Amino acid sequence: MTSTPPWELLHTLLGVLREGSLSGAARTLGLTQPTVGRHIAALEEVLGQLLFTRSPTGLLPTEAALALRGHAEQMETAAAALQRAASARGTELVGTVRVTASEVIGIEVLPPIFAALRERHPGLVLELALGNRVQDLLRREADIAVRMTPPEQGQLIARRIGSIELGLHAHPAYLDRRGRPTSMADMQGHTLIGFDTVTPFIRASAKRLGGISRDSFALRCDSDLAQLALLRAGAGIGVCQLPLARREPVLERLLPGQFNWPLETWVAMHEDLRQSAPCRLVFDALVEGLTRYVGA
Repeated sequence: MTSTPPWELLHTLLGVLREGSLSGAARTLGLTQPTVGRHIAALEEVLGQLLFTRSPTGLLPTEAALALRGHAEQMETAAAALQRAASARGTELVGTVRVTASEVIGIEVLPPIFAALRERHPGLVLELALGNRVQDLLRREADIAVRMTPPEQGQLIARRIGSIELGLHAHPAYLDRRGRPTSMADMQGHTLIGFDTVTPFIRASAKRLGGISRDSFALRCDSDLAQLALLRAGAGIGVCQLPLARREPVLERLLPGQFNWPLETWVAMHEDLRQSAPCRLVFDALVEGLTRYVGA
């Protein structure tokens, strides 16, 4: 390799890796197909390696292309963070702030907080990245995170919101049909809703599940949002946050003395962003809004 590959070429590489064709990458990146082809050829020349081979199903990445993917994605994350930082205008409340949260928090709790922020500060652009994967704030995959575990990285500003209590719940219509369990042992005769994949978090929390395991579930799904929808539809019994269970349709809590799971909730931000007025504003609004939610 005679020179450092330009980001433009690596950005195109990511597009082709994700789409599997020059035409697909061109549509995603807003380029022409010949331009995408020239970018890949230029990158191969800079690297001195073949990156793709043609097959009847499309372009197949070589080992060299696959080895570059992780590094290119890191550059993509850094470029996005740079763009967000550049969009902020000193002390003005103008700019882009990226927030990461779980699906349930992002869909059930954050929308009214975001709506109020945009109403008061129309210069804000808010990005919401949802999922249970913990995005790295030090690498600026996001600016602010709502987390259910204490942040362990020393370069973060973190505010503990409190504990969101989890409990066993079901729709009253389901319980009217199937009866109300009076002990954890009674749960064996019920339709249970729960996870499909045993994650490290679930293994670490096994004692809190009271003997309930993956094999106990008749309805399995790794999406917390889908589990909540099943509960609201009266499909069975599952775990739900207490503030959400009080919303319509109201879910009935079961066995509160036997199953109680407090979930620590934090809002975290990289310390370098303390000088960013948009980030401070969003951080404070999240703390205020989530504090109300936890106390609901």
